[in-house]
Amino acid sequence: MYFFRNDYSQGAHPKVLEALAALSGEDNIGYGDDPYSSRAKDLIRTLCRCPGGMVEFLIGGTQANVTACAFFLNPWEAAIAPETGHLNGHEVGAFEATGHKILPVEVGRDGKLRPEQLPPLLERHQDTHLTKPALVYISNATETGGVYTKAELTALSEFCHANGLLLFIDGARLGAALSSPVNDVTLPDLARLADAFYIGGTKNGALLGEALVIPDPALAQDFFRMKKRMGAVLAKGWIQGVQFLALLEDGLYFDIARHANEMAALLQDGLKRLGLPLYFDSPTNQIFPIATAAQRERIASIAHFEDWCPAPEPGQTVIRFVTSFATPRARVEDFLRDLPGVL
Repeated sequence: MYFFRNDYSQGAHPKVLEALAALSGEDNIGYGDDPYSSRAKDLIRTLCRCPGGMVEFLIGGTQANVTACAFFLNPWEAAIAPETGHLNGHEVGAFEATGHKILPVEVGRDGKLRPEQLPPLLERHQDTHLTKPALVYISNATETGGVYTKAELTALSEFCHANGLLLFIDGARLGAALSSPVNDVTLPDLARLADAFYIGGTKNGALLGEALVIPDPALAQDFFRMKKRMGAVLAKGWIQGVQFLALLEDGLYFDIARHANEMAALLQDGLKRLGLPLYFDSPTNQIFPIATAAQRERIASIAHFEDWCPAPEPGQTVIRFVTSFATPRARVEDFLRDLPGVL
């Protein structure tokens, strides 16, 4: 069976595992106060060009989203999110369990939220009997593989700050976004335009871990206390620091994300040649072909994937294929060779 189900089922990149194994017998201070975490945080601040910013490691994407977004909000405040955003659509009410409301906005197939969609919602929530929007949550890459351009992020950032909103970027697949051929955004751009974002490790070569960046230290005051309160502090914090050092010191993080994107592009082009339509022409490592019920069953006989959503036409389903740092080119080529016989 060919595996294209997700980009986090593999363990970790060999260089990450080697770094962890080499240091496993060391004694280190706990809770992220070790020298490896300190070095990794300094490196991230340097890469983002925000020397005074806060960097904290969290275990996974949901934990990063919920802990950070809840930290920024007063009890009566709400987060705006694309309807398809992970915070809204795939986190089983974790954010709502903190007492905050999500205000979902319907978006297009690329998953992007645009400033012109927000004024009606803000106008409606001027009513003091309603929750007050205070934060905008987006993902880059989006849940359907879309990548925000610098112009799009700039427009959204300017709108947010003109309207008293914080901008938070879910970076679970930030590596895929920043390594995409359509991308023109850099880490310093994110640090300038967003109030908080994270560099996702779990879905790009790490065993676990996300690196949350809050560029303005005034916004980060007491974040560690919130992190501890949410059960988000890892006792063996050095594990996260070592991994991000291995991924970021020599550009490995971006190299392996680029590989995942290239394997997805190879797969996407092959599916097009076979006549399978796409729900969205993705420039990252998630691709979304549309299959009839019969085609879906036939593909499932040789490959693991996920059902994503109903297709626009009755009797069809959007399915999702995902590639990763560990997807060999031969797997994609062999699958495309075998698929015509199945279809």
